[in-house]
Amino acid sequence: MKIATFNINGIKARYPALCDWLDEAAPDVALLQEIKSVDENFPRELFEERGYNVETHGQKSFNGVAILSKLPLEDVQRGLPGDDTDEQARYIEATVVGDKGAVRLCGLYLPNGNPVEFENGAPAPGGKYAYKLSWMDRLETRARALLATEEPFLMAGDYNIIPQDEDAARPEVWQDDALARPESRAAYRRIVNLGLTEAFRTRVSGGGHYSFWDYQAGAWNRNDGIRIDHFLLSPGCADLLLDCQIDKDIRAREKPSDHVPVWIELDI
Repeated sequence: MKIATFNINGIKARYPALCDWLDEAAPDVALLQEIKSVDENFPRELFEERGYNVETHGQKSFNGVAILSKLPLEDVQRGLPGDDTDEQARYIEATVVGDKGAVRLCGLYLPNGNPVEFENGAPAPGGKYAYKLSWMDRLETRARALLATEEPFLMAGDYNIIPQDEDAARPEVWQDDALARPESRAAYRRIVNLGLTEAFRTRVSGGGHYSFWDYQAGAWNRNDGIRIDHFLLSPGCADLLLDCQIDKDIRAREKPSDHVPVWIELDI
């Protein structure tokens, strides 16, 4: 089973590029972020005619996540548990069943967190960075709950986290950014250290591997990228992992997203 994550940066602007990639790469499942569309306006027919079941958790003009699956999706849940007041559409879950078993899919668009604002030595209450770290605490709690079920699951999407310096072409420019601050990296490590496996690093080592290039300052042409789109796998899911790669060349196409797809293959 081939499962991909792809921050498309707006379904209205990017659906031709997304459909071309789906036709070529043929993932069984695609987890999408930043669809920037309410559910009723999402062009689901474009994907249903390609054989995909479509589930969305949308929001007007911002955020929004979706799951496209050629296999039936069960027990769909929208929103990250832990804060009933959080209205941002950043998280969706569903179970997909393969020939050899099932896996729980957690598609996420983690908050960016900038600008970073501190007050009395701590992230300023109500600020974007405090929201990011609080959201990551909730994600850790959800991971603990899923681990307790002992069923295979994955958490994939745009984490807006640069895990290590080698995951940025110029790490020095990101030191004070919410994507690479020590607090952000520590929160990410706490989630991984629950017993999850970062899929890409089981297959590829070293620097120079990125999933995002800014539209500004010729970042793509200079390969000035960062790796912020990740798959975290539970132990049962990691046992099924066959491969994980980044479809880098998609970034060079017409009207691309600033992200590219990352995908895994599971023996399921």
